[in-house]
Amino acid sequence: MPGTDQRRGRHRGSIIPGLVSAGLYRGRRAVSIENDQLRVTVLVEGGHLAEVFDKTTGINPLWTPPWPSIEPSTYDPGQHGAIYGGGGDGKLLAGIMGHNLCLDVFGAASDAEAAAGVTAHGEGSVAPYEISDSRSTMTAHAVFPLAQLDFHREIDLKGRAVRVNERIVSRCGFDRPIGWTQHVTLGPPFLETGRTEFRASATRSKVFESAFGVADYLKEGACFDWPAAPRLDGGATDLRTFTGAPTSSAYTAHLMDETLARAFFVAFSPSARLAFGYVWERADFPWLGIWEENRSRTSAPWCGNAIARGMEFGVSPFPETRRTMVDRGRMFDVPTYRWLPADGALEATYWIVLQTADRIPEYLDWPNPGA
Repeated sequence: MPGTDQRRGRHRGSIIPGLVSAGLYRGRRAVSIENDQLRVTVLVEGGHLAEVFDKTTGINPLWTPPWPSIEPSTYDPGQHGAIYGGGGDGKLLAGIMGHNLCLDVFGAASDAEAAAGVTAHGEGSVAPYEISDSRSTMTAHAVFPLAQLDFHREIDLKGRAVRVNERIVSRCGFDRPIGWTQHVTLGPPFLETGRTEFRASATRSKVFESAFGVADYLKEGACFDWPAAPRLDGGATDLRTFTGAPTSSAYTAHLMDETLARAFFVAFSPSARLAFGYVWERADFPWLGIWEENRSRTSAPWCGNAIARGMEFGVSPFPETRRTMVDRGRMFDVPTYRWLPADGALEATYWIVLQTADRIPEYLDWPNPGA
């Protein structure tokens, strides 16, 4: 991992508030913005928020996969397929890290889309981004030629919080349904089996409707109220604590509380006394998907080594093909995709919040009065 001076480029010495610098992060081209409390690093290819580094605890709660990362543009199925897998997942997994953007689909590409070059979760996770060198705001822009979209993102640091604004602009002269999900994934050392706690403004929920992995332990397609997910053995699992099982895999979808204007999730590390969460407008992203991978996937690149929990908020409840998303239409009487108008635009703002705490907050809101 690059040293401090390499991470800051030509700027040395004390931290300049809002400083943006270019360099490498775990071998990947990246740009960072930082203040005295946080550092946020974004990968140039794929636009992934690779780290939200908390300087108080020295921890990045986001997931770094236990395999070497490469630039998506260098992925070659013949050369890298045995390392990262092939099909629609290989290019994504070769470069995935932290918080990736799923746009304009959340889930797998169809066979026809894959033949046209669409990867799992769409171009948002593999496209190159142009990132500005501003001292107050990190601005990123990307063009998704297959999806015919322009994407813009601004990142601002506000003390120990991060404001993220995203704007999608259509290049199509017709209305279209899209998927749009923030694929936030947490990992070690912040994520600990049997210890890390979670809260969310979740209500009606549903288990993935088919087998999700070889170590599934939840009842397929079962509807339930957060946080008690029905198990295959007839019991229930409290999703507010990350599993302590030796191996496990699961996916559950959750409708955000419709009585609240804002939705949230928060995760808490007792070891670090750190609470880490996201806050967003429920009308923008009404769904939260929780993905659990706990040493269950043995194929490349997983090899039984990955521990991760995705807290994936977006316009769709399940990762699925575009056709399935549209055919589903609604769940719990709430739409399962978003309409993007012809030559139109959509915009959303969300916050990343970090707090020192002795116990997990039961509720998370931002910005706080006076922030």
